Amino acid sequence: MVVLIIVLKTIVAVLSVLLSLLILLHKGKGGGLSDMFGGGLTANAGTSGVAEKNLNRWTVGIAILWVLLIVSISLIAKTI
Repeated sequence: MVVLIIVLKTIVAVLSVLLSLLILLHKGKGGGLSDMFGGGLTANAGTSGVAEKNLNRWTVGIAILWVLLIVSISLIAKTI
């Protein structure tokens, strides 16, 4: 069981970094932190609708997996 928890925590750590990167890839809507870090400079480049939809799907899917893994780690740790 301890090995399973270590593996799941490692996966959560990797997913956390990936989720952070995916969130930062989203197009800024202006007026927020995305403009401070150069989001306003790339506003003219834009992204296609399909790319933005796929990015949203990946972000939501990984976020759901991240939450499920955290809940499962908690339940496994509670039974030990």
